[in-house]
Amino acid sequence: QVQLVESGGGLVQTGGSLRLSCVVSGTRLNMNTISWYRQAPGKQRDLVATAGTGGRTNYADSVKDRFTISRDNAQNTVYLQMKSLKPEDTAVYYCKAVVWRGPQDVVYWGQGTQVTVSS
Repeated sequence: QVQLVESGGGLVQTGGSLRLSCVVSGTRLNMNTISWYRQAPGKQRDLVATAGTGGRTNYADSVKDRFTISRDNAQNTVYLQMKSLKPEDTAVYYCKAVVWRGPQDVVYWGQGTQVTVSS
């Protein structure tokens, strides 16, 4: 059973920083693509950042140069370091893992962690 548990959210002022964590169990992290998404009230869930198995990372334009995704395969944990936070970054942040379960990929989500940026 694959499980993802996010933590690290909270309330921060504009310009502040937070680091989110996503602990993955039930699969080897180094074999999976992990992503962070976010969903603001009344809006769709949007991709924030992705860390591929080969070390490649991708970011949404809105967070480039402010957010950094990283993975600690030994700890089975993925991080999202967020700096220079803005009120528009306020959302529930979700961790997603894509796990190969032959003959197809299976998508797993965490429960989310709330990030609130005050102006």
